[in-house]
Amino acid sequence: MILKNLIQNIKPLQVVGTTDVDITGVNMDSRAVEQGHLFAAIKGTQVDGHTFIAKAIEKGAKAILCEDMPETTVDGVTYLQVASTDDALGKVVTLFYGDPSSKLKLVGVTGTNGKTTIATLLYNMFRKLGYKCGLLSTVCNYIEDEAVPASHTTPDAIELNRLLARMVDAGCQYAFMECSSHAIAQKRISGLKFVGGIFTNLTRDHLDYHKTVENYRNAKKAFFDGLPKSAFAIINDDDKNGQFMVQNCKANIKTYSTRTMADFKAKILECHFEGMYLEIDGREVGVQFIGKFNVSNLLAVYGAAIMLGEKPEDVLLVMSTLKSVSGRLEPIAAPDGYTAVVDYAHTPDALQNVLSAIHEVLNGKGQVITVCGAGGNRDKGKRPIMAQEAVRQSDKVILTSDNPRFEEPQDILNDMLAGLDRQQMKKVLTIVDRREAIRTACMMAQKGDVVLIAGKGHEDYQEIKGVKHHFDDKEVVREIINS
Repeated sequence: MILKNLIQNIKPLQVVGTTDVDITGVNMDSRAVEQGHLFAAIKGTQVDGHTFIAKAIEKGAKAILCEDMPETTVDGVTYLQVASTDDALGKVVTLFYGDPSSKLKLVGVTGTNGKTTIATLLYNMFRKLGYKCGLLSTVCNYIEDEAVPASHTTPDAIELNRLLARMVDAGCQYAFMECSSHAIAQKRISGLKFVGGIFTNLTRDHLDYHKTVENYRNAKKAFFDGLPKSAFAIINDDDKNGQFMVQNCKANIKTYSTRTMADFKAKILECHFEGMYLEIDGREVGVQFIGKFNVSNLLAVYGAAIMLGEKPEDVLLVMSTLKSVSGRLEPIAAPDGYTAVVDYAHTPDALQNVLSAIHEVLNGKGQVITVCGAGGNRDKGKRPIMAQEAVRQSDKVILTSDNPRFEEPQDILNDMLAGLDRQQMKKVLTIVDRREAIRTACMMAQKGDVVLIAGKGHEDYQEIKGVKHHFDDKEVVREIINS
């Protein structure tokens, strides 16, 4: 594609060289550059892509997108200086792949918790309603039935547009996408056209990257600031940050709530481990989920489907058939009469929600034994809060290793223990080995009890010193139960 056509949506500060050059690919990794490519020099958190401009040119790059112009330029190479390479790259690569997001209905989901569940349920629902769909999520990306492994919650701008283009080629009419705070802040979604956005909730997370809750919150808000007037924005009115998200939003704003008046409202009629009976906008429906937070998730799904033009009765009929996302409040029954529950909860708020859901079902008739930890090289401030939340709603707690990454597991556990007083410590064991921690919890459980294994959910690995070792909480629980 000719360069001048690729840059029609950006305003370069300076152009050196001709824009009448044919671009055969776009890359932000100099190692992947081939003859005729455009190389985008991104200032990342770990490395600065500007240091690889010369390498990219050696490999055949014919155009350079950069924020800082090199001291010397190479004949035959076009240099485009922009204010933000992140932002410009999204707009350039969108056109390179044929503006795929304008050729299907793209809905983004953002917030701290619930993104994966809502995006996946929308994907499953609309496929059951007869549409061809794509999914971009933490667990896995899908182009109809084809699974494409996910490495980030939201891929980089190049991979994102490549996947969307493949969805268009496959005939997809809808795409549902998690929009992480990192992706929004790093402009990975720049240039994409959304027909709708959903806000779930906001609690402390990713402060290792954003530094403050305000920065984290503003990253989420930027998504809604960018929605066009023709789109819809659905917000959780039970979260104090919901209205903040849409202060400057031009889209058609709708609300959902389990507590107050809203455009989409629900209440729980009955609750069991097998599921719940709900009333949604005056209609009763049985669902295969538990917990008030899942009622909120289902409301967001319902609201989005209605805003996308589906009939309430059709939406509720399909909703009754949907199942929980892998590793989200996933129950595993033991022959001894207790229930193990595997969940991805890795923030204080998520842990609180999961434990509350378990207590709603138990109704005081069994004990809760919680196994949890905290990830290494991430926000240390949430570690003592996680321990406090686990102790507050559990009868016994076993603190263990999560994904320690490059930290020592015991150091992470010490940070968690620092949040507990002497009385709370009486409930707590620390077992660094995660398999042994899960085994111990299962041995402690009696008939009617629940063992919650929190933190990793769908993940099938444990990251230690830069190496991902196979470890699947569900596999481990089943092995222990069966033995």
